[in-house]
Amino acid sequence: MLKLGIVGLSEGNGHPYSWSAIINGDYDEALMEECGYPVIPAYLRANRDTLGIDGARVTHVWTQDRALSERVARTSGIAQVCTGLEDMIGEVDAVLLARDDPENHVAMARPFVEAGMPLFVDKPLAFCREDLSWFEERVAEGRFLMSCSALRYSAGVQGGRVDLPAVGDIRLVVAVGAKDLRKYAIHTLEGMFALLGDPQAVAVRHVGRPGRDVLLIDFADGSSATVHVFEGITGADLSVYGSKGVLRVNHGGTYPAFRACLVEAIRSFEAGRPRLDFDRTRNVIHALIGARESLERDGVPVRLIQARHMGVDPCMSKSFSASRGRSAW
Repeated sequence: MLKLGIVGLSEGNGHPYSWSAIINGDYDEALMEECGYPVIPAYLRANRDTLGIDGARVTHVWTQDRALSERVARTSGIAQVCTGLEDMIGEVDAVLLARDDPENHVAMARPFVEAGMPLFVDKPLAFCREDLSWFEERVAEGRFLMSCSALRYSAGVQGGRVDLPAVGDIRLVVAVGAKDLRKYAIHTLEGMFALLGDPQAVAVRHVGRPGRDVLLIDFADGSSATVHVFEGITGADLSVYGSKGVLRVNHGGTYPAFRACLVEAIRSFEAGRPRLDFDRTRNVIHALIGARESLERDGVPVRLIQARHMGVDPCMSKSFSASRGRSAW
């Protein structure tokens, strides 16, 4: 039985409640109703018969507030509340960093990475080049790191791969998602990249504005994508246009994607290596960071860093500076 530690919460993100309940298979229904995220108790109730993931249990939790940590523990069946991040080291087999504020990921990941512990980091892994470079260096040193959006494992993506060849040569992909560029565009991007088999992104341009983010992405195979991430909308769309037809993908519900992603993380912990190649994560995060840089430069196209193991130049363009924000945690 793998003993897992979970780290959270960040604003607007209830993953320590939901991920722990999905893995542990038991939770306090009354307390979960009061967790502050109504969608969580709704999808847990609807999927009660599939709760629990064999071979693992979340046994330790840490948040920035002791009272909040204790509430998560009581709600989601977690035995131990940690006073500090480092308290998990030596007590658990792997860690889920369940916060989705990317500017804090390096600081929170560092103690576990330096201790050689397997780590899964919630999306997006990074939002500036400096932070992404830190993770790249740790992976190059052989550290265990896995990070992605759950939409990589959505039912729509998994089923869509079967139907994708029927569209012929892919010319255009159109992806639509909700909320913002910093924390939620990664869902829209990762679902699209995963469906397409993670093509190499070579350039990105931001042609929208904050709250109405519109990205133009060019891939090394000659295809292109437009990605629309808008605040104040619901739902998502993913359509692929090819020389022989069109494929439209429905990702399905939140719960199945979360569960499938957690299963992949746990299988990776058991295997002693990430089942998701870091080059795939790097490729998606480069596109996200490039979109941010283009927005900050009033829509100037950004040439993306080329991944090392995809047959292209690995050198980073030095024409763009990495601006970064820090927030307290």
